[in-house]
Formats: sequence, C-alpha cells, structure tokens
Amino acid sequence: MRLVKILLCCLLLLLVPGCWNSKDIQNMAYVTGLGIDYEDGKYKSYVQILNFSNVAKTENAEVGKPIPIWVGTGEGRTLTESLTTIYSTSQLRVFWGHMKSVILTERVMLHGMDEIYDMLNRYREIRYNILLYGTKESLKDVLTQKPILNLSPLETIMDSPQQIYSQRSFILPEYGFKILGELNEPTGLAMIPSLEIEKESWYEDSDKRPMFKINGAYFFQNKEYRGHLTEDNLKGTRWIQRQLQRSPINIPEEGRPVAALILVKPHLYVKPVIENNKARFKIRVSINAYIDEMIKDTPNQTLENMASTAVKHEILMSYAKGIERKADVFMLDEKLYRKYPKKWSAFHRSKPFILEADSIKSIDVRVKIDSSGKYKQRVK
Repeated sequence: MRLVKILLCCLLLLLVPGCWNSKDIQNMAYVTGLGIDYEDGKYKSYVQILNFSNVAKTENAEVGKPIPIWVGTGEGRTLTESLTTIYSTSQLRVFWGHMKSVILTERVMLHGMDEIYDMLNRYREIRYNILLYGTKESLKDVLTQKPILNLSPLETIMDSPQQIYSQRSFILPEYGFKILGELNEPTGLAMIPSLEIEKESWYEDSDKRPMFKINGAYFFQNKEYRGHLTEDNLKGTRWIQRQLQRSPINIPEEGRPVAALILVKPHLYVKPVIENNKARFKIRVSINAYIDEMIKDTPNQTLENMASTAVKHEILMSYAKGIERKADVFMLDEKLYRKYPKKWSAFHRSKPFILEADSIKSIDVRVKIDSSGKYKQRVK
C-alpha cells in the first residue's frame, strides 16, 4: 500500500507544471526606444537596447561613467517584417515591455500612421503609455544620444520630459494612447512633439556636447499630415494647457522689457457662436503669474495689462500659423462639435476644414499677479 502511494505521488508530480519555458531576465534584450522610417516602399526600424544593470540606480553605480547603447536595425515591406528581421541577429530574446518612446521620421508620417498604430497596439508586450515624437534627425543619432553628466540614457527629454516641463512648460509631452484617441475623434486633430539634437548650447570641458530639444510639433487633421510648426509658432498654444506648470514671458513683447513674468495655471473657456451660418468663437483665458525679474519700476496693474496683451497677441499669432497649414491648433472645432453637433455636421458636409482667419470673434485675457517674489514690487 505504501509503495502504491509513492508511485501515485510520482505520477502526480509529472502533472505539475515546471519552469521549462522560463527565461532568465538577465539574458534578454530590453527595448527602450523605437525609431520608424519609411523609404523606397519599405519600413526601416531602429531599436534602442539598454543593459539595465548599467542604468539601475544602485549604491555602487559609477556616476559619470559612459553607458553603452546598442541599436539594432531592420527593414521590411510591413512594420512587423521590419521588426522581425532584427530577431535574426539579436542573439538574445527581444522584450518590448519596457519601451518608453517611439520616434517617427517625417517620411513615415507622410506615408500614414494607421499601420504603425495597428502594430504597436496589437502586440501584447507593448504598453499604451509610450511617448511619441517626430523628428528630422537621423534615427541612429537620436537613439544613441547621451544625456548630461553621462547619466542613464533614460534620463533625457526623450524618455523623461516631465522634469524639463516642470521648469519650462511649452510643448506638452504626448502619449501614444492620447494621440490615437485624438486621431479617432470626429474633429481629428493630433499634435506630435518634434525632437531635434541641438549642438551649440552645452560643453563637456571644451568639447561641444549635443543635447535633445523639443523644437515644435507636427500636426495631423482628420488623419492627414498637415506639417510642422516651430516652438516660436506655437507660443500661444501653451496658454490652453491646463497642465502648464511654469512658462516665462517678457513684457512688453517688443522693445526693451520692463519685467519678466512666470505664468502658471491657465484656464481656457471657448464659447462657439453661430453667425450668418458660420461658426465663430469667443475665447476667455485667465492666468496666474508672479514676477521673476523687475527691470523698471512699473505699477502692478500696468504689468497685468501688458501681460494680457502679450498673451492675446501670441494666441492670435499661433492661430494664424495653424490656419496656414489647415491645422486647428486650439481645437476650436472640437468645442463646436460638443455644443452644436448638428451644426458641426452641416458645416463639414460642405468643406472638411471650416476655420477661417476671422473665426475668432473675441479674446479676453486676464493675467493676475499673485507674488513679486522675495523682493517687494520694486527694482533693487
């Protein structure tokens, strides 16, 4: 009887699942960035691979030691084929669950986004919260770019833009799931930040060191590529970002400034109105501010009025730049769709882009200065 029990236990052990299909985590290639290009009818993909033992923050880490970056390349008629060709030479199993950013060239954006989104969102290992960028730079240069102080390559604007945005809020970082949602909305505007490598501002000892910079954004309207606008062109769009944490402005705009203000917490209200069978928009913006630099003694009310005028001019300028490319950079069309969906449908039956140079009926900007800093409101 005892022998029967032993044999029965042995048979049961055969049914217990083991670790036959397990993979050693140290023996996998972890993708942290993906670059996608399209040329001569084929997709070209570039994957950034990091060894996490080199980038992990440990007590024994050598600060300032250069960290190697590996980049694999592939090519194919479909994006899947392009990425699959990388596996043939990767030597290790490629894991996509830690990918943080995707960088697209202008060529692939012109070709279309549908196939890219289909593959990225269909594959089970890739997360939805990946950052999306466009670029004119070489993808190899982008993916091998080193950060300041030779920190982890993950500590750059490309993978960790929130750190910079908290000090200088201009172009809002965009996650892939949000852009996909915007593309699928009836109004269909999506903005993809553009990434460049700036080579003149930083030095290591006497040697120039290139660094990433967000220099504007690419726009899609109804899934159609509408072009690129620079950061200067998009100055006015920062005042519609509720997430804006800190953005500077000199007043007045022209000539010698009398002060520099930091503007925070903007609140935008857009009211669509129908006039003569056309859609027009009333815009109201309220912003808090504090004085960062006082150059000339100026009354508080005067500073607020000058700041309000500067913000209004920036909004009108950015709106005009968007109209040139048939891009609704302030998402006014979306406000019309929410309030008057039937009118919106009627307007769009006659033409896909309904905004015109005079579509903004009025702009009311109110800036309120909350603090003058550690000094009283006077020049020291």
